[in-house]
Amino acid sequence: MNPPRKNQPQEQIGRGFAARLSLFYGAIFLLIGFHLPYFPVWLEWRGLSPAEIGIVLSAPLAIRVFFTPVISFAADRSGNRRRVLILLAWGALFAMSLLTLADSFIAILAIAILAALFWTSIMPVTEAIAMDGVRRSGHDYGRMRLWGSLTFIGASFAGGIALQAWGAPAALWLMIAAAGGIAGAAHLLPRPAGKKRLREATALPRIRAEDALSLVRSPLFLLFLAAAGLGQAAHAVYYVFGTIHWQALGIPPGVIGTLWAVGVIAEILLFMFSRRVVAALGTVNLIALAALAGIVRWTITAFSPPLIVLFPVQILHALTFGAAHLGAVHFISQAIPENVAGTAQGLYAACAVGGAMGAAILASGPLYEAFGGYAYLAMAVLSLVSLVCTGLLARRWRGGKLIVGQ
Repeated sequence: MNPPRKNQPQEQIGRGFAARLSLFYGAIFLLIGFHLPYFPVWLEWRGLSPAEIGIVLSAPLAIRVFFTPVISFAADRSGNRRRVLILLAWGALFAMSLLTLADSFIAILAIAILAALFWTSIMPVTEAIAMDGVRRSGHDYGRMRLWGSLTFIGASFAGGIALQAWGAPAALWLMIAAAGGIAGAAHLLPRPAGKKRLREATALPRIRAEDALSLVRSPLFLLFLAAAGLGQAAHAVYYVFGTIHWQALGIPPGVIGTLWAVGVIAEILLFMFSRRVVAALGTVNLIALAALAGIVRWTITAFSPPLIVLFPVQILHALTFGAAHLGAVHFISQAIPENVAGTAQGLYAACAVGGAMGAAILASGPLYEAFGGYAYLAMAVLSLVSLVCTGLLARRWRGGKLIVGQ
């Protein structure tokens, strides 16, 4: 572990930092593990069409484009990201509980948008705290983050079993319970040390609105957003209609849960060795590798292969998501000044994951309705465009911090 800096806050060097972040990641991905595979099933049970399901799932991502950068910027300025996360977590729990009262497409859409105001900002603020620990104390990001993936596996298995036993209504109650877990875990996050704010204790320059705007005006940062964002957006059909499509093929819910878990297990193995992988390949090469894997994965999946093929194809999730995510968060850590790192994470979540993914999810409804499993071919095209953008980024970025206007 690297020696701590002078005036470094205690929350960044205590042994409890990694454990508390790991617990919080686990709580976050407990909800994701229920939401991602099974919320579309609940929406279908409520009578929504594929196009309406796409709207409900994409609308929160559109909200993220406008709301998440503001929250991330506010968290950076406040110097107390923990307090911001507590407020967001309780707000998300309240909003998600309102879904029990929704009985129409419009009501469900409105509540999903309300929940998004809180939920979609939790991850980028958490990533900023985690990467602060990586920079300052040598914590291993992958080892903290993998606990989220482990929890996702448990949730996907438990969700499949619950739906098999009690049907689609169980999905919502599992999501609400998981949201309560996030609210509880938020109170256990490390506190800023001492009486001073975190930004004062670290002696970092206070972020200004001009600093955030400079990122948006940076061609290199925009190229990074396109490269990483399109690679993640290529998961849209899989995230929204993966479970529904496999059900249509006659695959039992328990096996579907196993298919989701296989991909995440592969992702966990990558995260276990993430420090070595990032050091060996580099951040931009990881994003390129993810794009290549996406071209292969989505092309094969489009032709509805048998289970004997689906299982090894799911292993590619370690690259299409895991490698892309590692490349993105470490790129921000390496290329973005520390005082704006949280805002950069928010912009990445908003523009790359929110904007690109939201548009892809919105398009996935009509695509799946018209072409079924062949909609995955459009995701292979997105991976190809991501690969091109990554190649351009590799040619222009020389490994240093981004300069305003660069």
